[in-house]
Amino acid sequence: MKRGVWGALIALMSAVAFSSSSLAADPPQFQVDPFWPKPLPNNWLLGQVASVAVGPDDHVWILQRPRSLTDDEKGATLTPPRNKCCAPAPSVMEFDADGTFIQGWGFPQATPWVANEHGIHVDKAGFVWIAGNAANDSAIFKYTKDGKPVLTIGKLGPTGGSNDTALLGRPADIQVDADAKEVFVADGYGNRRVIVFDSETGAFKRYWGAYGNKPNDDKQAAYDPAAAPSQQFANPVHCAKPSRDGMVYVCDRTNNRIQVFKKDGTFVTEWFYDKPTLGAGAVWDLNFWPDANQTWLFNIDGENNLLRILQRSDGKVVGGFGRSGRQAGNFHWVHSIAVDSKGNIYTGEVDNGKRVQKFRPDRAP
Repeated sequence: MKRGVWGALIALMSAVAFSSSSLAADPPQFQVDPFWPKPLPNNWLLGQVASVAVGPDDHVWILQRPRSLTDDEKGATLTPPRNKCCAPAPSVMEFDADGTFIQGWGFPQATPWVANEHGIHVDKAGFVWIAGNAANDSAIFKYTKDGKPVLTIGKLGPTGGSNDTALLGRPADIQVDADAKEVFVADGYGNRRVIVFDSETGAFKRYWGAYGNKPNDDKQAAYDPAAAPSQQFANPVHCAKPSRDGMVYVCDRTNNRIQVFKKDGTFVTEWFYDKPTLGAGAVWDLNFWPDANQTWLFNIDGENNLLRILQRSDGKVVGGFGRSGRQAGNFHWVHSIAVDSKGNIYTGEVDNGKRVQKFRPDRAP
């Protein structure tokens, strides 16, 4: 059977699509590419794929967790070897759009380094930004594309809390606004805020909590779908994504909402998704359709294991796909999403999902 037909069959069998509303321009539809990426060299195996990013040349970067492999998965590296396969892949891996491995680096050679890999971003100049979410991951790091350190913002060690302007608190996500020379940090697993720094010098600029207010670290009540919306972000604040038209979209994961702000922290609106969802929450990450207006938002949900297509103008769900499962096109703890200039979607899965997937659109942006 030909590769294209096989991929189409897998997509039909494995994806549960939402109904799409009738719009002036309907949202794109997607088909999984079960052959992406190509087989890895060196007997390597991926651990949890914490984050996925796309560089300015449409190369795909993944940040994975070598330390998440079990003994049987890394058995060939044990002393004595337990089995024939495998060895941990590098933390940072670069692929071309066809899925060919280009280079890799990270733990344990790269220094400084995070205790638990969580977020990766590649800015327009090609610099690679890394965040971690372990207890002492109170900094973010900027590297050249081959892994040489350029800038550290913060310092590894105990966090100073949600109103500390020097240290971070287990940050989840990093995004650079190249025009403004600012880096937006979803900060994150320990703190409850978005914080902004100068992307060239690391100087502090500003921060805010839910609704644009001052955050605090008081113990929050457990999420209750019947209760009034929380006035604080929950942990984790899992993404902070600036759009081209000056908005910032924040994933308040376990509160099941996206909050929208102006880049100065002024609150604009909020949207809730699958409010009854408990556990790890319904709003894990998001990214944009790469047309001029960034018409659609793609929102992944690692608790329900689906991808929503949202109308960016009002947050309305207009399509989507996915379900819990192991086959190509299914998800297990889908954690991160990136989109290239042609509209291809890349997703990374954590827990024991441990994979990256590519979904091809039915049309160009």
